[in-house]
Amino acid sequence: MRTFVLRARAAPTDSQALWASVGGDAHTEILAHTLMNALFVAQSHRPDVVVYLVLESTRDFSRTIRFDINAMHEIGGFDERSLLTKVAKALDVSRGMAKEETRPVESGVTVQTLSFERLVQTLAQDDHQLFLMDRKGTPIGEQVFADKPCFLLTDHIPMPKKVIPGLERMGAKKISLGPTMLFASQCVVLIHHALDQRSHP
Repeated sequence: MRTFVLRARAAPTDSQALWASVGGDAHTEILAHTLMNALFVAQSHRPDVVVYLVLESTRDFSRTIRFDINAMHEIGGFDERSLLTKVAKALDVSRGMAKEETRPVESGVTVQTLSFERLVQTLAQDDHQLFLMDRKGTPIGEQVFADKPCFLLTDHIPMPKKVIPGLERMGAKKISLGPTMLFASQCVVLIHHALDQRSHP
């Protein structure tokens, strides 16, 4: 199982604001690009992949949307609009939710009012091996991976430096995909490729 967590600090938790911010300063299209590259391959989808999108521009609670490809039956298209429609639907379902509540959205998709830190804590407790992208981290080719690797990514706003020590205390290790700062969606492609090479050398 491969898990990806995208912390979208600028993404709004209101569906209309989400649509309005596509192509703007919030860059909400990153959500769709990351989903596309995490879940799909040519003419098919990748089994055993889970993606969490954590949208943080909110007046109440962050919205964590979970996509489990093994349980998704209504995949529809993999274009930007189709994927953002799923995100918007989850946001509409989440209206009025209390803190740390969970609601089903559709097959394979749930929404929670869960913060990024609380989500990572939960994943760590569930024996996920946590990795944080860092240009000075261990090169991905040298890193040993267990059965449940989980990769922590951000949108165009970097991970706050004050958060990183807490992630490391939860077991997160820094890994590098090279010296160039990449989009989250590009990181996903390179991570999949690196792990695919190990599965099928």
